[in-house]
Amino acid sequence: MTTAVQGLDELRALAGTDLGYTDWLQVDQERVNTFADATDDHQWIHVDPARAAAGPFGGTIAHGYLTLSLLIPLFGDLLAIGGVRMSVNYGLEKVRFPAPVPVGAKIRLKGQVVSADEVAGNGVQMVVDFTVEIEGSEKPACVARAVYRHYA
Repeated sequence: MTTAVQGLDELRALAGTDLGYTDWLQVDQERVNTFADATDDHQWIHVDPARAAAGPFGGTIAHGYLTLSLLIPLFGDLLAIGGVRMSVNYGLEKVRFPAPVPVGAKIRLKGQVVSADEVAGNGVQMVVDFTVEIEGSEKPACVARAVYRHYA
């Protein structure tokens, strides 16, 4: 379920809020190949299913940075922000990839707003803890603390 806020006051009020989970998203080979083309990272563990079948993961896996990049659309499924003129990714404080995402697996995002504080320029800096879970896996694919800035 998407949480919706309107304006900076409602955004600040989200500090400490658990945003819950997105729906599951299947990571297919086409998405992995497209990411490989976009980043010029064609390592065989990502794009060569035949060779990867005999490799350490038993098949192709998603790039860690592909998993990280999926925070953007998945976060939009957790939180809708209206009443701001601009939102920007300000950075990441910590990112880890504890488990690989096998091609064909389903992932989902869990989000928790750590803080939402006023910043200069009529803005709010929001820090969010994310966990990308893999269906059926005890270990997450990605844990990250992201920083966003929203301006009215």
